[in-house]
Amino acid sequence: MGWFWADNNSKDAKCPVDHSKFKKSTTSSSGAAACPVDHGKFTKDTEKAVCPVKPNDDNILNPLNNMPALSNDMAPGQKIKLSTDRVYSSIPKGENNEEGVWEYPSPQQMLNAMLRKGKGQGIPEDAVESMVEIHNFLNEGAWQQILEWESKYTKETKIEPRLEKFTGRPNDLSPRASMYLYLSKIFPETFNSQPPFDRHDWTVLRSKGRNNGWDKIRYVIDYYSAPDDEETGMPSFVLDTRPAFDNVGNAYDRFVHWSGPLYRKAMGDKET
Repeated sequence: MGWFWADNNSKDAKCPVDHSKFKKSTTSSSGAAACPVDHGKFTKDTEKAVCPVKPNDDNILNPLNNMPALSNDMAPGQKIKLSTDRVYSSIPKGENNEEGVWEYPSPQQMLNAMLRKGKGQGIPEDAVESMVEIHNFLNEGAWQQILEWESKYTKETKIEPRLEKFTGRPNDLSPRASMYLYLSKIFPETFNSQPPFDRHDWTVLRSKGRNNGWDKIRYVIDYYSAPDDEETGMPSFVLDTRPAFDNVGNAYDRFVHWSGPLYRKAMGDKET
């Protein structure tokens, strides 16, 4: 798991990496940072940033994210004009560098997506940009956790993992989230009784060596709200990121990941 803090203005969001290196994908009148990691090593052609689904095909789902094309037009009755700028993530897309990196939705696209799902009613329009920034911040955090899980394979192949596709599953409890909710009824002082507010399944490409193709590893990410930070009052979040129990290799990685620190502590190793 990972713990994250975020301010309503993510320029001031606490993050383990330097926000000052952030770059936006397009020129914008707003200087607000929307991503807490260095995008300097990523480049992308504007034409390649276009969604592969035709804008007018509202019923066609993009197989990469299981979503229809998101409109950047103002919604009927919308009072505030929202930014249509999109921000590059740090997450490599597809199997090669020519595919660039994933882009986050613009604030206008985020509002349209929420309205389409019936979740936009009652949300202040002037809060959407902050929501997008927090959304981006959390997904960057999830990717950093995935890089930690994948680090031993990256050291072997010298090739970093990439994200092939993802699916949002906010209405589906993962087996572990269900287990935690059950345990919260028996041990309410130990386990959180609140379910995650979102779930994603990400298909990560793990290199099998140069020119040897990729293994596809499904990761499950549960997004939890946490109590506000007592000192700063900033909202807090907990991300539970792990490879799914799809095969023996993933099960072994999970066992080693969580048992390793306990074993080293039992053997008297001191943390550095």
